[in-house]
Formats: sequence, C-alpha cells, structure tokens
Amino acid sequence: MIILALETATSICSVAVLEDDKVLGKIDLNIERAHSSKLATAIDELLKLLDLAIVDLSAVAVSKGPGSYTGLRIGVSTAKGICYGNNIPLIGVETLEGMAVQANSYIESSADYILFPMIDARRMEVYTSAFSSSIIKLEETHPLIADENTFSDNYTDKEIYLFGDGAKKVYDIIDRNGVYYIPGLQPDAIGIGKVAIEKFKQNDFEDVAYFEPFYLKEYKAGKPKSLLTNG
Repeated sequence: MIILALETATSICSVAVLEDDKVLGKIDLNIERAHSSKLATAIDELLKLLDLAIVDLSAVAVSKGPGSYTGLRIGVSTAKGICYGNNIPLIGVETLEGMAVQANSYIESSADYILFPMIDARRMEVYTSAFSSSIIKLEETHPLIADENTFSDNYTDKEIYLFGDGAKKVYDIIDRNGVYYIPGLQPDAIGIGKVAIEKFKQNDFEDVAYFEPFYLKEYKAGKPKSLLTNG
C-alpha cells in the first residue's frame, strides 16, 4: 500500500509518500503563497526521487480542513485531479486529526492526557478539537475564543497538551495546572498519511466528484464542550 499525502491547510505546503507504516519521503515548503505554484512540482519531485509514478499509488490522501480557504482548495483540487485522472481512491483526513497523530509521537507521559491541536484563526480564536491519547475524537471540530478560564472545568483529572500555530497564544493566557505546550508542531503530510493508512484498510474513501474541503465557516465563542464525563 503506497499513499501520497498532501497537507495544505496552513502556510506550510507538505507532501509525503508512505508505504504501509513506513515514511518513504517528504517535502515541506514553508513559503508564503507557495501552494498554487509549488504543490504540483513538489509531488513530481518527490515521486521521481523515490522512483515512483502515479500508477504506483494505492491512494491519495489530502488534508480536508479546517484551515486556509485557499490552501485547502488547492490541496483538494490537486488530489481530486490526480485521483480522477488515474482512477485512484481519494482519502480525506481532518487536519486536526493528522496533527494529533503527530503530537502523540512527542509525548512520553504515563498519565492520561488529552490532545488539543489548534489552528490559528484570528485574535484569540482558534480552530480546535480534542483527542484521547489513543486518537479517539472527543469533541467535534469547532472555533474557540480562548480566555483565562478555558479548560478550567473540562478534563480536570487529565493532562492537556496544546500544539499548532494557534496554541501558544492560548497557552499563555489560561490559568490551570496540567496544561502543556508542544512548540514547533505544525500540520504535516506524514500525519495525514498515517491516518489515511487506517482509512484505506477500512475502505473509507471519498466520492471524488463531490468531495469538498471542510472550511468551518461557523463561529462560536466559549469553552470547549466535552463529550466525556469526568469522574
């Protein structure tokens, strides 16, 4: 199983190829507005470097949001074009889930913990969701306007890890012990690819003709609502 994974939800344009659980190669471009002009080139260069062709791919996985409208549109359009033109399955992966998978590899805590990937939106707003240490989704993706009381009532018996380009501003203002910040962790095609491998095993594919990004246009302020009951 060979997966081409694309992550374009933020300013970083990331392309990776995975074979089963092994990462064969990756290209990251952290260039302003590089997605439209560099994504196709990065895909071609990585496949050539690995001596692969489009016909060798088992599926194409793409980050479906939330994130930048332009970045998501370019990534999804590119993935759909490859899949449609070559009759290859398309796998959509939530951006935040891919980030959560990445973060798990950095955490060595023996305690029970919750992962909060955060994508910067504006001012004190972020796009976020919550995942258990086993990457079970605990909260639906939602906009959050953070203040000092964020997380004061939720997950009080668990460690909380914040990461992503929106996490530092939240970490700096909240008033609660047991909250940690993982610096430098951004959306990455490897996280998308790892989630996609499991989706491929379950034949969890998108309809190429009708698949659209998840832009998350609704805005709601407040504390995250837990789907778990602390006890």
